[in-house]
Amino acid sequence: MRQEYDFSGGKRGAMIPSQGKTRITIYLDNDVLDHFRAEAEAKGMGYQTLINQVLKQSIQSPSEQSITETDLRRILREELSETR
Repeated sequence: MRQEYDFSGGKRGAMIPSQGKTRITIYLDNDVLDHFRAEAEAKGMGYQTLINQVLKQSIQSPSEQSITETDLRRILREELSETR
């Protein structure tokens, strides 16, 4: 091992840049981050990778949870008729 090293030509950050990816800073709610960290740990993967996968899925397939005004009115009518 050398007594002294020369870092004058060194660059900060990852040694190999990821192709097709951009480093950003994002603020997430603590409970959201805790959820992804726990789920990622259970799956044996990184939480940032998991967040990226979930975001990709939401872009590639339309959300099944989206509801139209017509559907909402129908559901409300059905629920209200059951309570009478």
